[in-house]
Amino acid sequence: MKLKHNINPILLQFINFIILVYSFVTYIPWYIFSGSRQAIAKAKQVKAKPVNNKPGSAYRSVNSLHCLASVLYPGCDTLDKVFKYAKTKFKDKKLLGTREILKEEDEIQPSGKVFKKVILGKYTWLSYEDVYIKAVNFGNGLAVLGQQPKTNIAIFCETRAEWMIAAQACFMCNYQLVTLYATLGGPAIVHGLNETEVTTIITSKELMQTKLKEIVSQVPLLRHIITVDGKPTTWSEFPKGVIVHTMASVQAMGAKADTGNKQQARPVPSDVAVIMYTSGSTGVPKGVMISHCNIIAGITGMAERIPNLGEKDIYIGYLPLAHVLELSAELVCLSHGCRIGYSSPQTLADQSSKIKKGSKGDVTTLKPTLMAAVPEIMDRIYKNVMNKVNEMTTFQRNLFILAYNYKMEQISKGYTTPLCDSLIFRKVRMLLGGKIRILLCGGAPLSAATQRFMNICFCCPVGQGYGLTESSGAGTIMEVWDYTTGRVGAPLVCCEIKLMNWEEGGYYNTDKPYPRGEILIGGPNVTVGYYKNEVRTKKDFSIDENGQRWLHTGDIGEFHQDGCLKIIDRKKDLVKLQAGEYVSLGKVEAALKNLPLVDNICAYASSFHSYVIGFVVPNQKELAELARKKGFKGTWEEICNSPEMEKEVLKVLAEAAMAANLEKFEIPVKIRLSPDPWTPETGLVTDAFKLKRKELTAYYQMDIDRLYG
Repeated sequence: MKLKHNINPILLQFINFIILVYSFVTYIPWYIFSGSRQAIAKAKQVKAKPVNNKPGSAYRSVNSLHCLASVLYPGCDTLDKVFKYAKTKFKDKKLLGTREILKEEDEIQPSGKVFKKVILGKYTWLSYEDVYIKAVNFGNGLAVLGQQPKTNIAIFCETRAEWMIAAQACFMCNYQLVTLYATLGGPAIVHGLNETEVTTIITSKELMQTKLKEIVSQVPLLRHIITVDGKPTTWSEFPKGVIVHTMASVQAMGAKADTGNKQQARPVPSDVAVIMYTSGSTGVPKGVMISHCNIIAGITGMAERIPNLGEKDIYIGYLPLAHVLELSAELVCLSHGCRIGYSSPQTLADQSSKIKKGSKGDVTTLKPTLMAAVPEIMDRIYKNVMNKVNEMTTFQRNLFILAYNYKMEQISKGYTTPLCDSLIFRKVRMLLGGKIRILLCGGAPLSAATQRFMNICFCCPVGQGYGLTESSGAGTIMEVWDYTTGRVGAPLVCCEIKLMNWEEGGYYNTDKPYPRGEILIGGPNVTVGYYKNEVRTKKDFSIDENGQRWLHTGDIGEFHQDGCLKIIDRKKDLVKLQAGEYVSLGKVEAALKNLPLVDNICAYASSFHSYVIGFVVPNQKELAELARKKGFKGTWEEICNSPEMEKEVLKVLAEAAMAANLEKFEIPVKIRLSPDPWTPETGLVTDAFKLKRKELTAYYQMDIDRLYG
């Protein structure tokens, strides 16, 4: 994973000698004054152990071998109690922050397209007390509108402070919060709203105008639409019987409501807090029922993996709150006195699409210390930085590469590099505000190259986590002093993990040197099941002889000797070719997606054929340069549709596949270049940018027929 340079060998020897002298001179003060010695020792420790010596035994964290953790604070066994505890402890401290929009303007692009650009001001903050009062009033206002405890209410909204306020109101009043991704298509939204029989939906002006307007007539039980940011001005004809309110007006109703004599129905730990609709990577979205005790157990496990979490921390919230990763991360922060500043992918950085040139993105203004990301976002950062490195002068590029390779060696030994961090990587670190101390990655596998790059250039631990909506987002998280790559860490203190034999794939929990098999997660974080889907619940969940509830994930893992888990395959991604070989589509994609030429890739295989094919979203700059070198001229669509360019890209993929030690039968033989990117809006990837294989197969069916023709 080292970067290649082109330095004169004699000069390189001299530089290496200087580095050796520097390392020797600085080692003694580093050893005396740095806390890294303890970190090195911790990194080498066993992190999880099997509970007994039988094959297939469950692994638990060494910190919860005898009892799984389930409660964050004593007596706080429901989410309303957790927030009340935090409000009492951190009363006047800042909690939720939002940037003011100072100016909005349209910017006409050379292509004729019009992009909206914004200039944003400073963050304005609501304290714990402010948020608590707003949530109480909103919950009471919903009761005035007729919302009853243990009934469903939907939120279909972007990630923002009002989302969290509405969620806390529902937790307090025991309303079951139905969460839907803001990027879901019309049929999926209708399915979720009708299946849960909601009468009230919380949304924003923009989503009401762009998404709900089209489908509201297909939701016959809907009676109330509550907009978090004022009423839309362009939609005057609402369906008969549907009333539109603003969040402020509902809060005003709640503030005036007489609740003195009325006994509120508070939740109990087993009550459902959230019905979270998955992003539907394998078909129609499923509603996962997550109870109060499930969420609390999950955030208890997550919080234990973040050292020194507290009031000095600032978290940037920009991933969809309808995703279990973001909701869990924000609840962890809320319960520990951290500030949460809201953002969006379009305003996150100075170079983001909606930020006007010359003005500041959200990370520059907020300077967060904690951040969660999905691999797609980290892969983009990696490629953008490496493209900039390639554009540097020879001297600058070689200096960066030398520092990068030197730091990689030091990190692998557990050492720090303060001089490199301050002189070489400071500029890169400033891309995320300059203060990040922990980056957490989840939602999909992160490549080893990207993980190591983020470690080195952003000068902080990059912890991979593993969890599913069905496990309340909790499963494993890497410890901050574990700088290995390709693993997802040891089980959290709230759960245990075991491996079940999968004979068809050839994975057994008796395999040597590492036990392998399908990953099963058990513990208080494992959810109730799927809403109105008993058949699927019985398929994906089981209960053992001790009453322990287990989630069958469909992922294949192996446990290493220190108790850390590595994801090595997925049952649904395994395809048997005509000649009998098994191909892991995810493995093929992971080997190729980090190429500068590739923005995204989906491998495809059929049991009726003997070879793998692929759909590739090429990087426009890289493919245009390749076409220029090969003398091919044409529009972007013509380049992508050219059989000649398909062959050229295929050569690059084949070289990378061989370098990654893929078997010959795993390497794509034919490809289709897609001129259009895959975004959640296209319906071809989820909000976490996981591939929707079923939708991609349908979308490219004609190409599949051609490539196998």
